[in-house]
Amino acid sequence: MMSIVWIVLAFVCLLAGIAGCIVPVLPGPPLSYAALWLMKWSGTADFDGRFLLLWGIVTLAVTVADYLLPAWLSKRFGGSKYAATGSLVGLLAGMIFFPPLGPVAGAFLGALAGELLYDSSDTGKALRAACGAFVAFLLGTGLKLGASLAMGFYVVRALFV
Repeated sequence: MMSIVWIVLAFVCLLAGIAGCIVPVLPGPPLSYAALWLMKWSGTADFDGRFLLLWGIVTLAVTVADYLLPAWLSKRFGGSKYAATGSLVGLLAGMIFFPPLGPVAGAFLGALAGELLYDSSDTGKALRAACGAFVAFLLGTGLKLGASLAMGFYVVRALFV
């Protein structure tokens, strides 16, 4: 009976994790990772320690990358350190004050504002830096979604194999 509860909770975590890759309020990959653990505890999946450690590292990496990519890519798109800092501040402020779309707009507007504070004469450069922050959001979302779907594959496979 308890194994059924673990399996149901695993699928709830998995679905919430996949949704959380798109909705910034939910921690997508950590929820998907929890689904792996729940399947192990159910006795249905035979995941070993190395497998779970690997997916734990992947989960940590994509989660951290999702927060750092907007600042890094806004700088790679030609922005200054002000754009990178503005992107990070905007992302965090958007996440706190305007979920679920706040992080996207916040990273974009933060990079734009930061670059305009640094050099208000070059709006084209500021827009490129802001576009870098937006591209980073898309890349981070793709990484999270890929990781969560891959973990989902193992959860579903454990149920049917």
